[in-house]
Amino acid sequence: MTAPAIPQLQLSATPPRSSDVLVVGLVEAADGPQLVGADKGLVAATAKRFGRPLVDLATELGARTGVGQVTLVPAAESAAPLAVVGLGPVERVTPEVLRRAAGSALRTVAGLGIDGGAAVTLDLGTAEAETAQAVAEGALLGSYRHQPISSDDPDPAAVRSVTVVADLGRRAGELAELVGVVCQAVLRARHWVNLPPNLLYPETFAEEARALARGTRLAVEVLDEAALTKGGYGGLLAVGGGSARGPRLVRLSYRPRGATTHLVLVGKGITFDSGGLNLKPGDSMYTMKCDMAGAAAVLAATRAVADLGLKVAITCYAAMAENLPSSSAYRPSDVLTIYGGTTVENANTDAEGRLVMADALARSQEDEPDLVLDVATLTGACMVALGDRIAGVMSNDDEAVARVLDAAEVTGEEFWELPLTDQFREGLDSSVADVKSSGGRLGGAMSAAAFLERFVAEGTPWAHLDIAGPAFNSGKPWGHVPEGGTGAAVRTLVQLARSLA
Repeated sequence: MTAPAIPQLQLSATPPRSSDVLVVGLVEAADGPQLVGADKGLVAATAKRFGRPLVDLATELGARTGVGQVTLVPAAESAAPLAVVGLGPVERVTPEVLRRAAGSALRTVAGLGIDGGAAVTLDLGTAEAETAQAVAEGALLGSYRHQPISSDDPDPAAVRSVTVVADLGRRAGELAELVGVVCQAVLRARHWVNLPPNLLYPETFAEEARALARGTRLAVEVLDEAALTKGGYGGLLAVGGGSARGPRLVRLSYRPRGATTHLVLVGKGITFDSGGLNLKPGDSMYTMKCDMAGAAAVLAATRAVADLGLKVAITCYAAMAENLPSSSAYRPSDVLTIYGGTTVENANTDAEGRLVMADALARSQEDEPDLVLDVATLTGACMVALGDRIAGVMSNDDEAVARVLDAAEVTGEEFWELPLTDQFREGLDSSVADVKSSGGRLGGAMSAAAFLERFVAEGTPWAHLDIAGPAFNSGKPWGHVPEGGTGAAVRTLVQLARSLA
């Protein structure tokens, strides 16, 4: 179940001598469409061959300035064919615009089926490290293709190499390494999310985590059913009790020398969510293999931090279970005892993620973290509030929220803070246990966050990232985002770790 490798990446001050495809940009300027990245020699040679300016040829063939619109254009006889990608109005070409445009262009190139994989050069006029990084990230992420489960040999790589034209001097190599490590982590998370649930279940997901740590500076510990029972992990045992495939709790730790900050990451790893006895409708169940995207994100991000050698200590927990109905399944109104002793009145077996997260969060407090982030495809309510491309952030600490939002702004991932007030905390009062797992119907994302907050030690900064919307794309690909698993939150987590280091 190996994740696909990223194409070879290079940042160069000059284009390579040969490429299969050259990607250039098209912006909307005051006097009409204008090419970005096509050098004078190419423009002159193409005009000589076709008897008209290159920009006119491109627009006649359908090229438009809309962000991410891609048109293939023939060039001069000695030059590679062009992929002209829209960048929007010239005054609004941001790093995220470049990232999405590069992703769209590479997805188009990947679909050309060039033998041996395409060698692609992107020249989008990037002169700064920030914009060059955005183009490189978009290109690598856009080149991803999910490999189908097949008895045939796997498809060869659609893109073998990517060169981004940018004169960054000595910084080029360092930046290429950073982008490569981070994008490989995103592809790893996408791969896990896209695997069918009969292949990726708690035991095999835990083995993936073991393999992830092998040969690295990561230490790994896996608690199976016996260890979870001995330790009193009542949330994981209850949620996983309806399945013949028992739950697991994975703990990765990274302890570099010189680290002065300890970051804890906790991820929801429900490898399939039927809803349990509160069974989901059939149509809502089909994509529930993605309910482990939070665990995929924190595991992949932790490996990336270790690969980059960042001087920040990380402890990562992935709470894994399969939520199925059976005679051994837990019930609405059950009272569960979470790790550490807190009792929970279960309101709904389809609100299972918060229960496994509660176990992991409670255990993580023994690690004495400086900051705790949890990541989960937790609530449909967050999607109702923010749509399917924006993740919610809820927290007990303003600085923690600011760190998440700052990191997200750098990466181009979209997060929005939602309020966490006493109204939602009080809505979890129970007459039969310490706390109820769910509040009322309204404000469900905030009620879920208020529940998770109960398992974070007072005074410990914590932020909850609800990625239910952006973790899985059921629609058409857009920008650098494919259909299926997206790897949401991975880049933001790595960027946040970089800020702490």
